Amino acid sequence: MSKDNKSVIEEFRQAVNMTPKELEAWLDTDESQSVGQKDGDDESIGHKSGRRIIELLEKKDDYSDDDLAHMKKVISYVHRHSAQQPSGDLEHTRWYYSLKNWGHDPLK
Repeated sequence: MSKDNKSVIEEFRQAVNMTPKELEAWLDTDESQSVGQKDGDDESIGHKSGRRIIELLEKKDDYSDDDLAHMKKVISYVHRHSAQQPSGDLEHTRWYYSLKNWGHDPLK
């Protein structure tokens, strides 16, 4: 595995601070399903990403190019969205719900 791929995996694991079990439980909530941009079907892009993130977290290695590309997408989303943090109570905001769909709990 190349050094670049190792750094992508490491950064992904830092950005995603929820366990597969935590993320799976979160994705089943109404709050999780209430946010995100829909791309022509009933499930938002972030919600689909969350399900994919669970698969990636459960893999130990042998990541495909597609897996690594999704990891980069997650890293980018978490960094970009984290920078847009609203003021006040964060726990009941669309911002918080969206980040959790992408595997990042900013209150951890």
